[in-house]
Amino acid sequence: MNAEQKYVDLHQAQHPLMLERIVRGNRAWISGKVSRKDWTVPMPRKAWREVERFLEVIRGEPLPLLMLSPDQFGMPECREMMLRLKRILTSGIGIAVLDRLPLDELTVDEAKAVYWVLGQFIATQVAQKWDGTMVYDVTNTGRTPGYGVRASWTDLELFFHTDNAFAIAPPDYVSLLCLHPAKKGGISRFCSLYTVHNEMLKRDPRLLARLYQPVYFDRQAEHAPQDPKVSWAPIFSYDGKRLKVRYSPKLARQGYKLMGETLDGQAEEAFAALDEIISDPKLWIELRIERGQMQYLNNWEVAHFRSTFEDYANAKKKRHLIRLWYRDEGRRFYNG
Repeated sequence: MNAEQKYVDLHQAQHPLMLERIVRGNRAWISGKVSRKDWTVPMPRKAWREVERFLEVIRGEPLPLLMLSPDQFGMPECREMMLRLKRILTSGIGIAVLDRLPLDELTVDEAKAVYWVLGQFIATQVAQKWDGTMVYDVTNTGRTPGYGVRASWTDLELFFHTDNAFAIAPPDYVSLLCLHPAKKGGISRFCSLYTVHNEMLKRDPRLLARLYQPVYFDRQAEHAPQDPKVSWAPIFSYDGKRLKVRYSPKLARQGYKLMGETLDGQAEEAFAALDEIISDPKLWIELRIERGQMQYLNNWEVAHFRSTFEDYANAKKKRHLIRLWYRDEGRRFYNG
């Protein structure tokens, strides 16, 4: 192991446990078998009344966002609503939309406060960057994509991926609050990674087995200055109960470039098969997040895609989403 491999190898086994059966049911869905009712969670009137009472309190006695907790306010209806949503994430199709906050009645800070508090019923919010950033703005900054510049800061197409696939501790869940949608485009697609795994298993178990072995990932400069620029982990892992997927072939290819190494032929062939499988429209659903909606997904089981978009000329109407990350266990630090 050379100096660049000082980082934690989370999967050192030469023969990792592999899911070797076709999975059926809610997790392994295709587009024709799911509908809006499978992912939409309306906000009940009783839950909104709890939100209104919460807002009355913080208007009279403000607190910094990161100090707000639902335990301070007693919100049983909101708790039940969010637990229903989490069941969709953990035992349903893995993507849920909470519909919605009336943003025209709220300030941006109030909307963020509601979003922050509701999210704590899902799991613990965690840092999204090595510097400890907890609340992340997804908007086009005009910066040129490249090393250390995340694609979420651009208006470019983001091919299917899971968030932070290169990290020591990727988030279990990811959410977005839409403050303003794009003028055109910015369409999201979602695909079950259980379905992708099924297709790989049917197509070529040999290639699938390669994806259970580690590959390099570009860490996107999200690490301490002295740490390696790459991480080392498999695309697929399985604990005997659930599949976990770090889906970002693009960052894996970039990781090998950073290391000055060539991706082995079997891995390249496996990545090509993944790209072909996940590009099939029969495997994914397409949604346009609307103003006030909160979108949640299971980051281990669902890959997401965003199309290129066009912003409004009015800067105040520019596409702007607020992202939060969550983990069920571990510390709140970026590295868990």
